[in-house]
Amino acid sequence: MKECAIDKNKQNSTCPYEPRSRKGLCCECIRYHRKMKQVPGCCFPEEIETIYDRSIERFIRVYQEREPWW
Repeated sequence: MKECAIDKNKQNSTCPYEPRSRKGLCCECIRYHRKMKQVPGCCFPEEIETIYDRSIERFIRVYQEREPWW
């Protein structure tokens, strides 16, 4: 099992909430947002994440409207 890179995860986190107990602990953050029927903020483009709508519907809509990344 690979060790969690908490410090690296914290550096790359786009979540604006502070203090945050799950910051850097991606597995806990994902578990929390799944329970809330949300997608973690780090999965959204930065300009969308600041809207704070982390619904699954918003996530799908954002990526349907964008150019494919591939």
